[in-house]
Amino acid sequence: MAVAGVFVKSPRELERMRRAGRVAALALREVGRAVRPGTTTGALDRVAYRAIRSLGGSPSFLGYRGFPASACISVNDEIVHGIPGRRVLKEGDLVKVDLGALVDGYHGDVAATFPVGPVPPRVRRLLQITEEALFRGIEAVRPGARLGDVGYAVQSFVESHGYSVVRQFAGHGVGRSLHEDPQVPNFGKPGKGMVLRPGMVIAVEPMVNEGTWRAVVDGDGWTVRTADGRLSAHFEHTVAVTEDGYEILTLLDDGENPW
Repeated sequence: MAVAGVFVKSPRELERMRRAGRVAALALREVGRAVRPGTTTGALDRVAYRAIRSLGGSPSFLGYRGFPASACISVNDEIVHGIPGRRVLKEGDLVKVDLGALVDGYHGDVAATFPVGPVPPRVRRLLQITEEALFRGIEAVRPGARLGDVGYAVQSFVESHGYSVVRQFAGHGVGRSLHEDPQVPNFGKPGKGMVLRPGMVIAVEPMVNEGTWRAVVDGDGWTVRTADGRLSAHFEHTVAVTEDGYEILTLLDDGENPW
């Protein structure tokens, strides 16, 4: 059912989305386990493809608007939409993995940032703040809340720690399409924006930069990187609005995060 252009999922649809979310989460865990010095981003993409297919899903990203891989893999100053290939990871790199799984006609979308071996304290702090920002945003999800409340929860937390949130790219609705309305910005004003209703499903996905929030797109038309060349981190969950709060659909079977 569509309400003001936004699809509200039925209990049956939400059950299918739980299955899709589970497949995406399990696949992300497998890719995270494969992150190590000496491997290539292309090898990680193959792990994602095999994991999603072995779990009964199809990679949501493969062929989406012409994207040539099963996962977006972005390294260091690359924010999102990095194309996997021959790049060899080295110790100290920061690898963002974003993937989706299509199961029974519905998508699950999830992302995380993985350090390659030991990283300096400033990099660990960036990861910690970005992950916490994700959950600050999720905790603002409830019936009657507005999208501005979610964005403000992310933005105010991130900026209070001296980082910035990317503004050109945002979270989004998820369902039969990988990207549905509404857009879910990582910035906003409390009490502003669309009202959240039970059955809505959104991807909350902070993209947090060390420096400026501005981003630029490479000549490949996909890879987005920070305008100042500084590091960026990215975490994402697919989240359903319930009658009394929220449900994260991209957790593992034990309720843990897949990273």
